[in-house]
Amino acid sequence: MAGPALPAAGAARSVILRLDDLSLPPRYISVPSHLPVSDLLASLPLPSSASYYLTSNGRPLAPTSRVAALPPSASVQLRLRALRGGGGDGGATGAESRDCYLSMYLAKKPDKADPNEARLSRFTCCALSGEPLAAPAVTDRLGNLYNKEALVEALLHKRLPKALSHIRGLRDMIPIHLHPKAGAAAAGEEVRFQCPVTGLEFNGKYQFLALRGCGHVLSVKALKEVKTSACLVCHKEFEEADKMPINGTEEEVAVLRKRMEEERGKVKEKKEKKVGNGLSGTKHAAAAAVAAAGAEKLENGKKGEAAVAKRFKAADHAPAHANKEVYASIFTSSRKSDFKETYSCRSLPLGRN
Repeated sequence: MAGPALPAAGAARSVILRLDDLSLPPRYISVPSHLPVSDLLASLPLPSSASYYLTSNGRPLAPTSRVAALPPSASVQLRLRALRGGGGDGGATGAESRDCYLSMYLAKKPDKADPNEARLSRFTCCALSGEPLAAPAVTDRLGNLYNKEALVEALLHKRLPKALSHIRGLRDMIPIHLHPKAGAAAAGEEVRFQCPVTGLEFNGKYQFLALRGCGHVLSVKALKEVKTSACLVCHKEFEEADKMPINGTEEEVAVLRKRMEEERGKVKEKKEKKVGNGLSGTKHAAAAAVAAAGAEKLENGKKGEAAVAKRFKAADHAPAHANKEVYASIFTSSRKSDFKETYSCRSLPLGRN
């Protein structure tokens, strides 16, 4: 029986290459399906002295295995191969010279992230999942970019890392509209968005702003060249405070954080003021009871004196021309003096014998 049909030789396969061992951000690579998986490392500046191997779902991949064997949008992990010493215990044999150690420490180690790669990743990948940025996309109040689905799922399952503790709910997400770059998705390019006015690529080399009112993302150059208080895409009016830098500098992030705390303080103060002005529930009932008691005091007695509750007496409510004693006997029991206790029996009040 024939196996599953493989992609054509010219077809391309999109692969997410994770570089955690090198402390580098993940890369989104498009490779022809007929090439071996070892060609995924062709675009990386890896030193020849180090030893690497690729894994998929925790299993090592043979260097000669084809890219076509990987599932669509597969995630491949680059791992460093640990080299043991000649003694077989992971240590040294004692035969190495001092020059060997000096050259080892002086050699450039691949443990530092390339700043250009890190900057590109911040503008092309989700800050939470590391997947390529795609619509619908959102930003938090500090200007970081996320895929909305990944962020909402992390909020629902309470899996947000400590670094993103400033995101407390959906109110901290600002929906944004990224303008796609023509033909970038079909060609498998890593940079897929651009400024809708100037055409500058959304790759981290240029400054971009998000308008909080409408969510459109524009380059700083576009807003400088066109002096206007309306969005250049949807023509919605905005204020200077609505401009939010995307992946800004430390100073810009500090300003955004301060503004976020001020806005939360205003919302909290407004809620407390609303609760103080309009009581509800048990507090409102208690306040109404206190007010009613005060009104009753003023009605029955002088100000500052509590009203004395009068005891009900049936004789005081007898109809006109009625004998008060007879009328009162309807509501009270007979007199105890009418019953006498004898040797053979004990008299009980009416209703109990």
